[in-house]
Amino acid sequence: MTDRILSLAALTVLELSPPQMVEVAAQAGYSHVGLRLVPATPEEHHFPLVADAALRRETLARLRDTGIRVLDVEILRLKPDTRVADFEAILAAGAELGATELLVAGNDPDEARQTQNFAALCELSAGYELHPHLEFMPWTDARDLAQAVRIVEAAGCANGGVLVDAFHFDRSASRLEDLARVPPSRLRYMQLCDVAGPRPDDMQEILRQARQERRFPGEGDCDLLGLLRCLPENIPLSLEIPTRQLLEQGVSALDRARMALERSLAVLARL
Repeated sequence: MTDRILSLAALTVLELSPPQMVEVAAQAGYSHVGLRLVPATPEEHHFPLVADAALRRETLARLRDTGIRVLDVEILRLKPDTRVADFEAILAAGAELGATELLVAGNDPDEARQTQNFAALCELSAGYELHPHLEFMPWTDARDLAQAVRIVEAAGCANGGVLVDAFHFDRSASRLEDLARVPPSRLRYMQLCDVAGPRPDDMQEILRQARQERRFPGEGDCDLLGLLRCLPENIPLSLEIPTRQLLEQGVSALDRARMALERSLAVLARL
């Protein structure tokens, strides 16, 4: 086992409630979890941790009982009509749960406004000791590493970061040489998975793969070793590996979490 932080991401076991997810993470051998405080899509089944104080108390009790900690909370979207002050209850819940990282998506085509809102979010988050990370995804308005770094650096906040997800790094055609130049202080954690096959021409297919059909590390075509070598040594890893096919085959959340961890450790052993 490694002394690196290994966190079970919500999307890997999205069917589980937060207390169940903490339990599965503990049984599988993780040190941390990532909790989804805001659903990523309107269709997604959601457990309302922010609004449901009883669910939050139950989750906190399970965290205490297991020793599992919260790495990150997700997902805040910066949109054209975003009022950053409206995020305060989410930030407060994230801090109460013990998270240190905050996952942010850029969904505003006006890059200057997106940058201003990211800066405002960083300022608000500082009071909760949270570090907002802009995650680039090719179908969003922070589409690749270069754009995400540009926005975060222009925002100019010490607690702002860029979130590298191996899937999005591959599908956005981002480059290792650019990643190697990102200041280490902007890279506090990353999302690890693998992806198979050439990059589709259809963005909807890329989106479908991202949400349903990732591969366990070492079982796809990503240069994961090259990616990890460009990142800060021992960077915490969030294992975000949705596998719809395994879910439909009846493979349990615990078994999928264990598979994700075992495959990730095998890749790390090759570093």
